[in-house]
Amino acid sequence: MPGTRLTACPLRGQVDPRLLRFSAGATAGVLAVALLIVDVARPLSLGLLASQVAVFAFTAFVSFQWSLWAQVYARVVWPRIAAPTRLEDARPPRLAQLFGFVLTALALVLFAAGVDVAGYSLTALALGMTALDASTGWCLGCKAYPLVRRLRSA
Repeated sequence: MPGTRLTACPLRGQVDPRLLRFSAGATAGVLAVALLIVDVARPLSLGLLASQVAVFAFTAFVSFQWSLWAQVYARVVWPRIAAPTRLEDARPPRLAQLFGFVLTALALVLFAAGVDVAGYSLTALALGMTALDASTGWCLGCKAYPLVRRLRSA
């Protein structure tokens, strides 16, 4: 598309499932590095974890389409691939991002408080969930969305 300048992922209420897997893969990478280096480079590791907490928070509370990983996807990947064959509702992945935010924010607080075992556990849980989503497309938060929605309406 010569001459076309893409300033943001052009999806709003719906999202490309490939973006979800890209975002999960990038997140899994950040969390894996943070876990691997926490003992040797604690400030860097906690900085990485804090940056991922911020990404989770922005995505959960503001917009999936304007998140860091969506912007990378829109600028680097999107122009090089075909249009998606289907779109998904953006609300379930945003709930998954909220789960990720809660887990990683608690992990960051626990690491800062010196409770490393709990910090490792919560970060590893978030890593496992994002790695599962990235590798298989199975999103735990997305699967929980209908249940949460039903509970809210009751």
